[in-house]
Amino acid sequence: MSTSTKPTGLSAKEVANAGIAHIVLGTKAADASQKRIINSGEDWDLNQLVPFKHLFAWEKYLDACKNHWMPNEIDMTKDINLWRSDDGLTAQEKRIIEMSLGFFATADSLVANNLVLAIYKHITSPECRQYLLRQAFEEALHTHSYQHIVQSLGLDEKRIFNMYREVPSVAAKANWALPFTRSLADKNFSTGTQADNQRFLRDLIVFYLIFEGIFFYVGFVQILSMGRRNKMTGTSEQFQYILRDESMHLNFGIDMINQLIIENPEVWTQAFQDEVRSLIRQGVELEYQYAEDTIEDGILGLNRQMFREYLEIIANRRLAQIGLDPEFPNHVNPFPWMSEVMDLRKEKNFFETRVTEYQTGGALSWDDE
Repeated sequence: MSTSTKPTGLSAKEVANAGIAHIVLGTKAADASQKRIINSGEDWDLNQLVPFKHLFAWEKYLDACKNHWMPNEIDMTKDINLWRSDDGLTAQEKRIIEMSLGFFATADSLVANNLVLAIYKHITSPECRQYLLRQAFEEALHTHSYQHIVQSLGLDEKRIFNMYREVPSVAAKANWALPFTRSLADKNFSTGTQADNQRFLRDLIVFYLIFEGIFFYVGFVQILSMGRRNKMTGTSEQFQYILRDESMHLNFGIDMINQLIIENPEVWTQAFQDEVRSLIRQGVELEYQYAEDTIEDGILGLNRQMFREYLEIIANRRLAQIGLDPEFPNHVNPFPWMSEVMDLRKEKNFFETRVTEYQTGGALSWDDE
């Protein structure tokens, strides 16, 4: 009989969920049918990746690994010259760049912290954990990209990376999202009951459908609009890669959320669905406030109403992706070219700077745009 004991202070469930349960010689491999997104419990050893059950996560992990990129591979020479030129960018265009960098740098850091400190420990699917590890790396890569742009352009690093404490529309989005990270990071929180499973699902929906699926999109449109006009092409190219990564993160999150609901149908009550709708509406309003704060009608061919319509289109799409009816009126997409940005089968990116096709881009398909 083994004399080993579980780590002090951890319950049997916590030991199992951490993948550090005592190893017993001669134990048969568990059946993959026992795998669950959450609450696999002691019946499944998290160290056993195969046989697969949640194949969507493994496939997205493999796709992400094939699509590796690094910020310093992208030429920033034209951006530097344009930024320094007396007749280069307008003050408003420069403000858009700085505001986008300020928000995105904070946002990707928050997402990374949420993945590592909150979500990962509650997920009991080894395939999903495998993808979360890759996603965490990509969030770090995106923060690296923002730092690379800031450094290349010679911007005030402290001011850019401190914007979430100084600019109200940036702080509002970050402050709105923080409680959901704190919720999952609560050392006393554990999934298992219907209420706690709903709490976990709510926080997944906030971070995937709203934080990554709504909050980033005004900034993406603004920066990529510059690229379409042959301005700040290096910065736009980096944001194009980031958008493609974030689209895969979003699609993974949607798959994981839907699978969690399939495995725990009791959480998907009408009251909970109504709460999700309310959160989506809040996300749209916060992102629209950011649009109003960062854009002047007419600049880059954009106006506030276009962003209102686009955000409502995006929100309806997010609802549909988890099986809910639209919340907002139907609109004609004011930015149809955003679909082209994420078409990885293009031989060159849409603003014709250099070849940006991912290694296996033609093999991928995207559900988001």
